[in-house]
Amino acid sequence: MSTLDTEVLLDLAAVDADMGELVGGKAANLGELLAAGAAVPPGFCLTTRCYDEVCAPAVAELLPGLPGTAPEIRDRLARAELPAALADAVTAAYARLGTDVPVAVRSSATAEDLPHASFAGQQDTYLNVIGPDQLLTAVRHCWSSLWTDRAVAYRDANGIDHRAVRLAVVVQRMVDAEVSGVLFTANPVTGRRGEAVIDANTGLGESVVSGAVNPDHFVVDTATGSVLSREPGEKTVSVRPAPGGGTRTVAGDGGLSLDDDQLRALAAAGEKAESHFGAPQDVEWAIDAEGVPWLTQSRPITTLFPLPQEKLDDLRVYFSVNVAQGVYRPITPMGAAVMRTAARGFMRRAGLPVDQDSPPMWRQVDGWLFFDVGGVVRHPLGRRIFPKLLAMMEARTGRVLARLLDDPRLAVGRRSPWPLVRRLAGIALRLRAPVAVARTLARPDTAREHAFGIAREIRAELARPHPATTRAALESARCALEDVVTPRLAPLVPKLFTGIVLSRLMPSILGPEVSAEEAQIVLRGIPHNVTTEMDLELWRLAQQVGDADDLATAYRDGTLPPSVQSGLEAFFAEHGHRAVAEIDAGMPRWAEDPRQVFDLIGNYVRTAATGHSAEEQYLRGVREAEAKAEEIVGRLGPVRARIAAFTMNRVRAIVGIREMPKFCLVLGIAHARRELLAVGADLAAAGRLDRAEDVFFLDFDEAERAVGGADQRALVAQRREVHERELRRRHLPRLLLSDGTEPEATMPAETVPGALSGTSASAGTITGTAKVVRDPVGARLEPGEILVAPSTDPGWTPLFLTAGGLVMEMGGPNSHGATVAREYGIPAVVAVPDATTTIRTGDRITVDGSAGLVHLPEHDDGPRR
Repeated sequence: MSTLDTEVLLDLAAVDADMGELVGGKAANLGELLAAGAAVPPGFCLTTRCYDEVCAPAVAELLPGLPGTAPEIRDRLARAELPAALADAVTAAYARLGTDVPVAVRSSATAEDLPHASFAGQQDTYLNVIGPDQLLTAVRHCWSSLWTDRAVAYRDANGIDHRAVRLAVVVQRMVDAEVSGVLFTANPVTGRRGEAVIDANTGLGESVVSGAVNPDHFVVDTATGSVLSREPGEKTVSVRPAPGGGTRTVAGDGGLSLDDDQLRALAAAGEKAESHFGAPQDVEWAIDAEGVPWLTQSRPITTLFPLPQEKLDDLRVYFSVNVAQGVYRPITPMGAAVMRTAARGFMRRAGLPVDQDSPPMWRQVDGWLFFDVGGVVRHPLGRRIFPKLLAMMEARTGRVLARLLDDPRLAVGRRSPWPLVRRLAGIALRLRAPVAVARTLARPDTAREHAFGIAREIRAELARPHPATTRAALESARCALEDVVTPRLAPLVPKLFTGIVLSRLMPSILGPEVSAEEAQIVLRGIPHNVTTEMDLELWRLAQQVGDADDLATAYRDGTLPPSVQSGLEAFFAEHGHRAVAEIDAGMPRWAEDPRQVFDLIGNYVRTAATGHSAEEQYLRGVREAEAKAEEIVGRLGPVRARIAAFTMNRVRAIVGIREMPKFCLVLGIAHARRELLAVGADLAAAGRLDRAEDVFFLDFDEAERAVGGADQRALVAQRREVHERELRRRHLPRLLLSDGTEPEATMPAETVPGALSGTSASAGTITGTAKVVRDPVGARLEPGEILVAPSTDPGWTPLFLTAGGLVMEMGGPNSHGATVAREYGIPAVVAVPDATTTIRTGDRITVDGSAGLVHLPEHDDGPRR
């Protein structure tokens, strides 16, 4: 080869994973497959240097005008002239594959087949290209396809800089395919690893990849080689090579396209590719007339949820902490470390065994937190109790788990419940639960004062002077939860569960004469809830603001009316530790970044001008609850009336305590954050981090090593990349099995014609305009709009003051969102799968909180599902 050939052309066998910037993702993966011994058609690659030489200068001036200039960019590249030396080099490399041999010409972008963005189908491929002229034309069209509208939009959506993307072109000898298709080395629907999912059709794979046919569908167990399912497709057409180049579409062939031996061979080839790359793969393949399976492409499956990395002898069940806490986003590494210390501190206070670093059940991966409850569901007592407890927190999770118990791999291991009973009894005695429950029921006012007193104690303890050294500040952050907060919170747990359990038992205690909807009315306007009181305090402050414009600047400059200025200062002093996703120490607190608070005040000012009063709505709920309780007592017999009156009185008196443990926990998290920011600032000044906030992408041990002199900037960059990738993830499993299966995906859909099914959280019915919100920061909700959200935590609840109704994908009857919705008297349905994707902002929907249904708008083709 000449010097030019060496710089711009590479044989595929010479390509490896480190050449991604030179050859693009597709070519790098093909080279890796060849190195692993896979059957890959021979070929060569025009590297990105060709693109730099021919294309980059031609399009540079048009890049600032994207996406509008994309058509002109494509036109220029489709007509670009290759330098003579480059054209000669390509022609010579093509000749080495054979005289006018048919080839496939494939685009290979540098931002392609990445772990977080596969770019599948975003650039073009040209099949059955014959002769040098057709080849050079196909190369130009591949370059042009880097700028299709769909590719430009995909890069925008994934935050990829257009200027940083370049394209290589892969040229491979065509496989004379009898049958082709796609292979996933893990089940992309259920997530289960160890299942090869194969779609196939006769002829070239274009008909399968493009979706032109309903292909044959197979599932193979890769461990045993057994074919788990065969589903014949309606293969109406087949794509075949056309004489002289290109492809033609012909009538499809009947019958299954693959036999069992071919399926096992493909599954084995896919397993080998997955083993080489270390992750499940999406593979394109073709089987030639001699029966040889060729791999023509391999990329990561980017949609699978990540799994905790651990060696296992049996199936494990992971329960999502994120779902339980209403946090629909990944938690930073330091945020997870802080939560671990809190969990560890509570377990020690309860007398439970815990190792040096994490509670035994704790699992985490890429910012998602789980509890391993495999041992619980294999226990006879755990199987009876745990699904019911989950249903109280997150209704659909309880249903999914209850169904999962039929899996023979989760059969009961230990028959005797007594060891667990003794352990639970020991915990109850250690926390003095029997005494606490009795005292809470006897004197709820004293129980409430004790709870609020604990909050004051924690504030006082955490208000100590800032440590003098970086190492001491790190230790203060590490100990805030384990040594200060959780020892004081543990005695609150029996009081918390007293209210929750009593509220759940109340419908049964009241008897069949009282409907479930009436029981929910009694739960409106619950007093003594710190979250509700916070929201109403903010509403009252908003009513004192005359002009909401530029409120943040006026507050910062101290130019607001004295009552408003002092009121806001008091609000931030009391509630400034709160935030959206507040269990994550990596999230800014309201005191640091008050924009959400000021946005809420501005929204409250606007809605109050329309005549809406959130405080009056809350007080109306109080009056309705008290009136309903009096009515219920009045229609029962003397004995039952006394029992009902006592029950309803105690529920209203103590249920509000349920928010206090979270409030106190977040006090400790906010303190840890303050100390960690100081540590981060010192490390950034020393050149071991780029900025103070980077400390939240380390854990405590890694931060300690940084304090000792280690440069952690490379580790932080890697962690940030993972965090950004997971922030784009739109689906979070409630439960996950250790083989990757998402149990909910295997359940039959609950269908009600024209409606979405969920769980009743707050009674009542409302019809209104839907407002889909994924992030409450900056969100505006007009009075009466129905809030549709993935999940909510206390940082969301100020939006409830103007909402007419609530729909959540996650949550249970006792989740934060459900509780606050009841207290404000707005209809709510929770645990509605895919609500934020099925419902669109502006849809006119009806929330039936009593039936747990969300009725959808009618369209020309009927209700949209």
